[in-house]
Amino acid sequence: MSEHPADVIKQLLRTEKATRMMDKRQYLFAVYKNATKPQIKRAVEQLFKVRVERVNTAVMEGKPRRVGARWGYRPSWKKAVVTLAAGSKIEVAA
Repeated sequence: MSEHPADVIKQLLRTEKATRMMDKRQYLFAVYKNATKPQIKRAVEQLFKVRVERVNTAVMEGKPRRVGARWGYRPSWKKAVVTLAAGSKIEVAA
C-alpha cells in the first residue's frame, strides 16, 4: 500500500455523532479496510497539519439489503476515530 494520504483516507464523516465528537477533539474518517493505525495517523497529520494523539478503528459490517426478491449485503467499511492533541483542530466547513 502506498503511503500517500489519499490511499489511506476516503473521507471525513459528517454525521450528527461525528459533529458532537468534534467538541472533544475527535474526528471520524472513512478509511480503506487495509489501512493501519500508524498509516491513518501519518495521513491525518500530513493532510490537515495537526498532531494526532490516538487512533481507534472499527470495521462496520455491511447491513442486509433487499433488491426485489433477492437479498444481499451493503459493503463492509472501516472507520477511524482520530483524537487530536490539545491545541490541534481541523477546520470543517459548514
